[in-house]
Amino acid sequence: MPNHLQRRSTGLDTLRALAIALVFTYHYMVFVSREPTFGWVSVVGWLGVDLFFVLSGYLIGNQLFAGMVRGEQLSLKNFYARRGLRTWPAFWVVLALYFLFPAVMGGKQPPPLWSFLTFTQNFGLQPGTAFSHAWSLCIEEQFYFVLPLFVLIALRVGGGRARAWMLLAALLAVGVISRAVLWSAYGREESGQIERYYPNVYYATLCRFDEFLPGIAVALLKNFHPGAWSRVQRHGQLLLLVGLAACGAIFYGAYNFYYIDGYGYGFFMSVFGYSLAAVAFSLLIIAAQSPVSLLARVRIPGAYHLALWSYSIYLTHKAVGHVFNGYAQAQSLSPTTTAVAVTLLSVMTGAALYWLIESPFMAVRDRYFPSTFAAKPLLPATARP
Repeated sequence: MPNHLQRRSTGLDTLRALAIALVFTYHYMVFVSREPTFGWVSVVGWLGVDLFFVLSGYLIGNQLFAGMVRGEQLSLKNFYARRGLRTWPAFWVVLALYFLFPAVMGGKQPPPLWSFLTFTQNFGLQPGTAFSHAWSLCIEEQFYFVLPLFVLIALRVGGGRARAWMLLAALLAVGVISRAVLWSAYGREESGQIERYYPNVYYATLCRFDEFLPGIAVALLKNFHPGAWSRVQRHGQLLLLVGLAACGAIFYGAYNFYYIDGYGYGFFMSVFGYSLAAVAFSLLIIAAQSPVSLLARVRIPGAYHLALWSYSIYLTHKAVGHVFNGYAQAQSLSPTTTAVAVTLLSVMTGAALYWLIESPFMAVRDRYFPSTFAAKPLLPATARP
């Protein structure tokens, strides 16, 4: 079995499947049906991206911190090579399709190619452009670039665990304060600048980077506070219930108070909601790894494959929806038939892209860059114990 299929977590797979399902329902409403086809889930489905951010914060943070605890030396070359081989090939394939066949893929011309290749497409991005959902991939790639540098600087500077927690708290405050300042300029309809909310707040790295931090905090707790982690894991079922309640509150707030007709984007949800959603999701990530939690023990049918194909589904589902919706209108298909067909085709397209592009390149990654950390030099035979 390939390395990337080993050591998978049932609970984390369930959360990843939930994330892509949420995103799909939201994009289906916005770009296909123009109505909440999946009810309230469609309205709050944009929070699936936030869940992806928290998952990335945990998974990459855990990978780096676990190596540090083992005393291994981080290799930037290996780290960046592994991340590039994981995310770039499928992205490049879909990106090429958007530029070669813009009318087919989305009906609009995408932003400049250089902005995608440099992962800066989210800077000042206007809603509704072709392949606009790649904005979250840009923020992810920016995170992948910065985090290992932070880790190496922290190793040089020192200061221990207390300084790491203080840094996370300070960075979280930066995200909240940034949104407060920008919301005052772009959040309300009376300001006349509300159309700038998405380019300056929703898509902005400065306003979304703090959603990786709760995931990093979970990784920090797991690797550098093993005693506390063990105690927390014993209460996984309670943590799951608390996390679900917190997520329910966030979904309620997003449904009712994120955008308010006649007012604009709500202050609380804009300024604090993103961070609170990330914290709520981080509770589920902890519960997902507790042996006493249902989230870790119950394997939901289909969740494994949805999680496995989630990246490719994310890349392609909007184009699939655009293409099939045109066919459905020409054939006068019912809304239910269209929704079922787009859902199935999105999954099938994501699966095909995974097996044809993602999986082979991950095999190359595992062969030539098997670890994020530098290989330990072999001791001479006379020096071995």
